[in-house]
Amino acid sequence: MGRRMLTTLDGRLLDRLGSISLALLLPALTGCSTLSHPLPPVNLSEPGWTVREGQAVWTLPQGQKDIAGEVILATGPADKAFVQFSKSPFTLVVGQLDSKHWQVEFPPQNKHYAGPGTPPKRLIWLYLPRVLAGQSPPRGWIWSESDGNWRLQNPANGEAIEGFFAQ
Repeated sequence: MGRRMLTTLDGRLLDRLGSISLALLLPALTGCSTLSHPLPPVNLSEPGWTVREGQAVWTLPQGQKDIAGEVILATGPADKAFVQFSKSPFTLVVGQLDSKHWQVEFPPQNKHYAGPGTPPKRLIWLYLPRVLAGQSPPRGWIWSESDGNWRLQNPANGEAIEGFFAQ
């Protein structure tokens, strides 16, 4: 995540947010349902939560531009997980999982999706906590981790997230 990439992204973030528009998100998320009772808010200061913070680059599907930003990933009691990806001052993705449900928000588009069971494969951010916990990625996806750096990729559409967590 070179300085040049971050500088380039700073100047055109709003243009890129526009490119992550309905044209990308709605077709990618069709089939998601909304829970009648969303997962309760996460309090990461409660006992049992492990929080990791770092930097990541999100390579969007089908040749869209990359977005570099900050990632927070937390795992908690009862198989709970939380993930957030931000490009200051914007939060781009907020996801939450427990053993029976998932939910994700894309604040720039004011979109919220949720459902029971395993999240759709189109929601790469919701798979990051799982693979970091040692679970296998979805079939056909590539997971690698070396020297503190990690990468999760869906080769079918080119989407990937890669990064590292601060020590």
